[in-house]
Amino acid sequence: MSQPLLEANNISHSFDTLLFSEVNFSLNPSQSIAIIGRSGSGKSTLMHIFSTFIKPKCGVVKLFNKELYTQDDESIELLRRYDIGIIFQFHYLFKGMTAMQNVEVATMLSGGDIKESLLEKLEIKELMHQKISELSGGEQQRISIARVLSKSPRIIFADEPTGNLDNDTAKLVMDVLLDYIEETGAGLLLVTHDETMAKLCSQIYKLEGNTLINQS
Repeated sequence: MSQPLLEANNISHSFDTLLFSEVNFSLNPSQSIAIIGRSGSGKSTLMHIFSTFIKPKCGVVKLFNKELYTQDDESIELLRRYDIGIIFQFHYLFKGMTAMQNVEVATMLSGGDIKESLLEKLEIKELMHQKISELSGGEQQRISIARVLSKSPRIIFADEPTGNLDNDTAKLVMDVLLDYIEETGAGLLLVTHDETMAKLCSQIYKLEGNTLINQS
C-alpha cells in the first residue's frame, strides 16, 4: 500500500471556542477528498492546519511522511514552494500583470513549466496575454488554478475554489483538478459548502459537532 501524502492524528484546535477535537485524517496518492460543513464549523481552519499555515493546539500532522510542525521555517517554505498548491475562493493575482506573467511567477519559483494542454483544458489559452484587470472573475479564477497546477504540486488544497463560479465553470474546474490528480498521482483536499462539487470527489467528510465524520 502506498504511503499517505498527508496524515493527521488527534488534531484539536480552538480560538475563542472549540472548533474540532481528535480529528484523524489521511490523504493518499490519486485520492480526492471533500470536507463539507456549515459556515463557521472550522473547515478552512482545518485545511490551514493540514497545509502548513496553522499549528494545531493538539495532535500531529505529517506531510510526505515527515512531521510538519517540527520542521524549521526554511523547510516549510520549501514545501509551500514545490510540493503543495493552494487554491482559494479569491484568486490573489497580480492585477498589473498579464495572465501569462502571473503563471510565470509561480513556475520561476518552483521550476515548473506552463503546459499548453492545461491552458486548453481550462479554456484560457486565448486569454494569456490579457491583463488580469481585463478578465472576468471566472477567468481570473481559472488563471489562478493554472498558476497552481503549473507548479506540479503533490497535494492540492482547494478552499471553496468554485464558490464564485457559475455551474458550468465550476464543473470544468473540478474536472481539471480531478484529471490532474489522476494523471500525476497527486492528492486533492477540497473544502466546500457545495455538495454537488463534493460528490465529484472519491470521499466526503463532514465537520459537524466538533467532529470530522466520514460520510462515504
